[in-house]
Amino acid sequence: MPKSQERLKRLNKKVPKVALVHDFLVTSGGAERVLKILAEMYPEAPIYTLLYDRETMGGFLAGRDIRVSFVQKFPKWLRKRYRWLLPFFPAAIEAMDLRDFDIVISSSGAWGKGVVTRLHTKHIAYIHSPMRYVWDYNERYLKEQGIVKWGLPTRLILSWLRVWDAQAADRPDVLIANSEYTRERIEKYYHREAEVAYPPVSLNLEKGMLDEKSEIVRKNLENPGLDMVSSRYFLVVSRLAKSKKVDIAVEAFNKLDLPLIVAGRGRELESLRAIAQPNVRVIGWRSDEELARLYREARALIFPAEEDFGLVMTEALASGTPVIAYAVGGAKEIVTEGVTGELFLDQTPEVLADGVRRFLDREGKYDEQAMRKTVERCNREDFESHIRNAVERVMKE
Repeated sequence: MPKSQERLKRLNKKVPKVALVHDFLVTSGGAERVLKILAEMYPEAPIYTLLYDRETMGGFLAGRDIRVSFVQKFPKWLRKRYRWLLPFFPAAIEAMDLRDFDIVISSSGAWGKGVVTRLHTKHIAYIHSPMRYVWDYNERYLKEQGIVKWGLPTRLILSWLRVWDAQAADRPDVLIANSEYTRERIEKYYHREAEVAYPPVSLNLEKGMLDEKSEIVRKNLENPGLDMVSSRYFLVVSRLAKSKKVDIAVEAFNKLDLPLIVAGRGRELESLRAIAQPNVRVIGWRSDEELARLYREARALIFPAEEDFGLVMTEALASGTPVIAYAVGGAKEIVTEGVTGELFLDQTPEVLADGVRRFLDREGKYDEQAMRKTVERCNREDFESHIRNAVERVMKE
């Protein structure tokens, strides 16, 4: 049977053939939690990605059909430094062969929305952020990456990518933003309207959910010598990249001499350990079960990054844990100052420390009911319903 007839038969039965696209599978974070939910919604859908680091991702999406771009063929040492491959990514994402699919759902903070589809293939793009380092973050990106001396050629590349990014954002049939802040940035930079569907809290954070495993979890947490785990500590959960500003949290707590646990992995792991005083523990990656306990028993989550949403903030609130966050981006939609946490206005250790002091003055007075109400809009049922409704809508078109 010709492929066109197979497709028509599928559509008559209202069973579209779906593909998922995700920028990278090289580390775990909020975007990957969203991808996992999309993968569970569409268990037969192959997952297309620019790069896949099987070693780092472990059992994440084990058994799924994961299809990679041509940059996966580059030497391993180069793939580990994938930011050097920046000029190749537009061509790599556009070269993905999606001709056999009726629906493409991309999960994108940069590249996935740029896939090229056939005329009758519908593309729904879930946008975690417009490409930050070519729009409102470009100068800071140059400084953070230590490439200011290569400023001119790098700026030329970023200018070219800015043009590509704007053109790529015109390709999807539907744009869905992960927050109102992201929706506003999409409107400003892409001149397109977007719907909003908050990413769901996917960790099981109900109190008591770890009773059977609590002893195992405790031993796992205490392996690195975490004598503070049983005491009252503050918590950072983040990818350990320069843009996440975890270093200012470490520096602030070095001076405050309060216990801080930093959970996550990334290129900054060893440099953060090098600057941490004995009251600060950088413990690396932790399982979902361990994270759930860390959230639940922390005094507060410290969130020093500028994010379009910030899923870890909602995970903390779902655990009944207040949040101390940088007052830009998604944090302003999630944290209500003096009610569910505190906001600070500058990404410096001194200003963050002032936010911690305000928290200490109000500790015990934060409203857990308000925290639960904030998290209610970040539920899986609403998220899945929004995605399925978008699919049904474009199929009717």
